[in-house]
Amino acid sequence: MPRSAPAYRVQRTDFAGIEAIELRDEGSGSRAVFALRGATLLAWEVVDGGRTLALTDGYRDAAELDSQDGVRNGVLAPFTNRISNARYRFDGRDHDLLPGVPAAERRIYHGYLRDMALRVIDTCASATGAEVLFSGAIEPEDHAGYPFALALTVHVRFSATGLGFVVTATNVGEQAAPYAAGWHPYFRLGEAAIDTLELTVPATRSVVTDARLLPLPGEAVRSPVAEGPLPDFRVARVLGRDMIDGCYAGLIPDRDGRVRSRLRDPASGRQLSVWQRGGLVHVFTGDTLARAPRRALAIEPVETMTDAFNRADCAAALRLAPGRSRSFAFGAEFVPATPAGKPSDPPCAATASGPQEQTTGVRHP
Repeated sequence: MPRSAPAYRVQRTDFAGIEAIELRDEGSGSRAVFALRGATLLAWEVVDGGRTLALTDGYRDAAELDSQDGVRNGVLAPFTNRISNARYRFDGRDHDLLPGVPAAERRIYHGYLRDMALRVIDTCASATGAEVLFSGAIEPEDHAGYPFALALTVHVRFSATGLGFVVTATNVGEQAAPYAAGWHPYFRLGEAAIDTLELTVPATRSVVTDARLLPLPGEAVRSPVAEGPLPDFRVARVLGRDMIDGCYAGLIPDRDGRVRSRLRDPASGRQLSVWQRGGLVHVFTGDTLARAPRRALAIEPVETMTDAFNRADCAAALRLAPGRSRSFAFGAEFVPATPAGKPSDPPCAATASGPQEQTTGVRHP
């Protein structure tokens, strides 16, 4: 008896001049498109009520991808958000990420992975989903001020209603390296304005920053969320006109170990559940974007807060010893107005399910 074709498909594609890979559910018509550059999510669409619904606001063409404005849907590593003055100290050595750059222009953020040319080293399509494994490397000579060697992978899982990521770094050098990962997605629920959407973030604390949006030193950095500078989203509340660019900590996981922030359209009942295993969550309403400001909401799973490379209280979390690996898992799930049923199990082979560090034999690709 002939075998039936997989319900899911993985194929190379050209997305407005960007070399990309598309994962598609042939049954529902849902799809996700990733650039080979940085494993950047260019488009995520589901079909709900017979209509195609855009769930992210990504780069529209190669020019926007080149600009990196807003870091739309970028995967972040080996650091997240900014490093103050582009300088840090690690293991007794001072490092300058922007040597020779004037003080007024010393701005660096969100790492290098988002702009790296990656290779697709494996794909899988089955009756329940599709996967793709991206691979790349950072060499000691690649970036001023970051003289470390990392092998990086981004493992993406796709189903009719969900995306899952596992970002893994292996230190293939001879010295310890500072490292953290994250994701910078901009979410939307079709054409609904973000001002009308409800947000829930299960955080007990907010990160307190100065006028430059850099976290305060020491214990002053964390405030009970009910008393802090950021809106309290422990109970769902409409975003309204709040302008937010801040980080939440003290996240409370669900019983399965996943922390879930939720974005809901009260008019339609549609919802996005943005999940992560550990870390913090940064929220940004996109008011400063060059194109379509405040069109989508950034709900960013991150392992560490802004300027972690300059914080003694983050040193242990950042340190990646030679020969060791660490993974950060996160993703998102769409819940339609009338749920069709329980989300399916992850497709294909099992992958890492959360943050971990382990001895590994992975070789430098």
